[in-house]
Order: sequence, then C-alpha cells, then structure tokens
Amino acid sequence: MDSIIIENDKIGQIKAKLLTHKNPNTVKAIINALPMDLNLGRWGEALFERKGLRIPAENTQIDCEVGDIGYWMQGDCIVIFFGKTPRSENDHPVAASAVNIFAKIIGDPLVFKQFKTFSGTLKAGD
Repeated sequence: MDSIIIENDKIGQIKAKLLTHKNPNTVKAIINALPMDLNLGRWGEALFERKGLRIPAENTQIDCEVGDIGYWMQGDCIVIFFGKTPRSENDHPVAASAVNIFAKIIGDPLVFKQFKTFSGTLKAGD
C-alpha cells in the first residue's frame, strides 16, 4: 500500500502518499489501525484527534509543511497540517511538540480550511 484516503461527504476523497522511507514503523502502525473514524478538532490550521495508538517517536520533527499528516506522540493524536498553527512564525505549520510525519497530501490540502471540525474516515488507498 502506497497511500491512504481521507474521506467525508463534503470533500469526497483526499489521497495522501505514505512516507514509508521516512517513518516506516509509524506507517505500519497506522496501516494496522485502518480503517478508522475521524472526528477531528481544530488547532490553528491543523486538524487533530486522539486515537489511542501509542506509537513511539521515530524521526521526529516540529517544523512541518502544508499537507503533512503526522502522529503527535505527546497527545497520542493524528494531525493534518494545512496552514499556520498557533506556534507558527510564518506560513509553515509548527507542531505543538515532536511529531512523526507519516504521509503527505496529494492535491490541495487547503480544502481542510473550511472545517472547524471534521468528521470522516481514514482508510487504505492503493
């Protein structure tokens, strides 16, 4: 599997490329948890939800890119970054603390700007 799909009624399907080369253990843990319901809250221009996955740190970072999807260890959350966060000093997202980036949105991640909360599904792609 090379991708995951984020899906809901309003936006249809958004595909994201899995970054197996960057964080293979995180990717494996996410794949093993699929499919999963998403009920994401918003923090700046990021959507997140506690998932109870307890994935350990792996090639962590705080500075992220628009379109990154990560796992935030401290909050035990999946996070979709689509713009500035409260920690940002420019247009790039900055995580609250270290994250494992495990996927990159293919297409326009700004589609998530319309949501204060997001309900949908995360499922296996191809």
